[in-house]
Amino acid sequence: MADVHELLDTWIENVTDEELLGELKAMREAGDEDAITDAFFQELAFGTAGLRGTLGAGTNRMNIYTVGRATQGFADYLVKNFENPTVAIARDSRNKGELFVKTTAAILAANGVTSYVYPKISPVPTLSWATRYLKCSGGICMTASHNPAAYNGYKAYGPDGCQITSEAADAISAAMNACDPFHDVKTMDFDAAVEQGLVKWIGDEVLDAYYDAVAAKSVNNLTPEQIANAPLKLVYTPLNGTGLIPVTTVLNKVGVTDITVVPEQRDPDGDFPTCPYPNPEIREAMQKGIDLCQEVKPDLLLATDPDADRVGVACADGDDYTLLTGNEMGVLLLDYICKMRAERGEDLSRKVAVTTIVSSAMVDALAEEYGFELRRCLTGFKYIGDIITGLSDAGEVDRFIFGFEESYGYLSGDHVRDKDAVNASMLICQMAQYYKLQGLNLVQAMRALYEKYGYYHNKTVSLSYPGADGAAKMAGIMKALRAEAPSEIAGAKVEAVVDYATCVKGLPKADVIEFDLEGGNKAIVRPSGTEPKIKLYIFAKGEDAAAADALIAAIEEDGRKLLS
Repeated sequence: MADVHELLDTWIENVTDEELLGELKAMREAGDEDAITDAFFQELAFGTAGLRGTLGAGTNRMNIYTVGRATQGFADYLVKNFENPTVAIARDSRNKGELFVKTTAAILAANGVTSYVYPKISPVPTLSWATRYLKCSGGICMTASHNPAAYNGYKAYGPDGCQITSEAADAISAAMNACDPFHDVKTMDFDAAVEQGLVKWIGDEVLDAYYDAVAAKSVNNLTPEQIANAPLKLVYTPLNGTGLIPVTTVLNKVGVTDITVVPEQRDPDGDFPTCPYPNPEIREAMQKGIDLCQEVKPDLLLATDPDADRVGVACADGDDYTLLTGNEMGVLLLDYICKMRAERGEDLSRKVAVTTIVSSAMVDALAEEYGFELRRCLTGFKYIGDIITGLSDAGEVDRFIFGFEESYGYLSGDHVRDKDAVNASMLICQMAQYYKLQGLNLVQAMRALYEKYGYYHNKTVSLSYPGADGAAKMAGIMKALRAEAPSEIAGAKVEAVVDYATCVKGLPKADVIEFDLEGGNKAIVRPSGTEPKIKLYIFAKGEDAAAADALIAAIEEDGRKLLS
């Protein structure tokens, strides 16, 4: 890597965007070494999740030059591997999203690649849908999911609607590495590309077909009379993202119409003014909705993240509202889907459910109860999508009934190959209506499942390692854990160490270490692929909720020490 000051000078000499140029000059004039280093010490890495970073000037930032370089690499890959390649493109509500879409489409056009572009903000699952529906060679979505407002990202998809494979990512990355962002990126005027038919707008018929496909995934067995006797009352927040129209459209299609939208979080806003993290996993992001629930008194609060691929839920619990975790909602939905399918007389023994190695062990108990096949994959919904694609290629896609990640991502159909909060929102509301007829809300229903199957509790701890030194520290921690694994954690013997870097359990190699503890509990350590973080996943089963939580706390305490 070149000296950061040399790179700064090169960028100042070549950048034509006035906003970025002003930022670069201010950086140099201020002599802020930390800022210069952080902006230029590395290039944003292109992986199976594409690019993700903070907005701004520099090689380590999301801007039209880093996006352009990635797009040229993607274009080179497409032209080499597809005849007359086409790409579907979408964006969420994040800042610079429209600029990045137009930049990307213009570069693809200059390379002879035709783009199909959503004219308005649109969720991630609709991009996966359009890629397959329009039979494109690939897809791109400008999104940073639930990251803070300072972030944006560039997610790349293959023709199957899944995030790109490792092989494709490596090929694109190699093409990027051979590309100078200022001299090797082909481009043309965006409006000219539209006029020449190299950029085409995606019409409403594509979204209408998506809505129909989602509604068709309903497993609801309630009669109209039962639904009339237990109408669902909902408070919903799109967290200033893309979910409002898709979610309410599908809910209305299936008869959920009593929807109160949180006003402060209704409209798209890339600054996300009501919360620093627009993440439905975090109570702070849900607080406006909870406040409104205290007035409206709904059956549940539903929240989708900015790109509407994740969904969170809270329900009344005494005088307050309790948030269901991603693992809990995954268990609830899988149990509900199995119940509904069994009621229809379906043979569940040939069905397949998919989750990840870091998701709840309670799913194994459900598999034993209902008899379906459970498959576990690496973290990242692309791996769930790969399994769906494999079933489809074998002519067995009807076997797939549900997939989920502990990080609030769910999918019950084969209409897309990524997590889908629109699909999940429909299922959650119908499930809530099912339990309402039994006098339960979803929090109470989850407690009933704990009583039946055992208190399987989980917690995910994210530890940040920012700046130029962060990556090195993370690598050092993982190296140390492999060189000298702890013999016990939280007073429990480490009975086995599973290093996924050695390609275990038939899975691809991954930078993940699992510590299996006596008593059936475990801790898993995994560096994040898109952020400077290491995640600690904790699994504990206790005689009751208090015992399970005490085990979680003890494992967390020792885990934090190991990762410090």
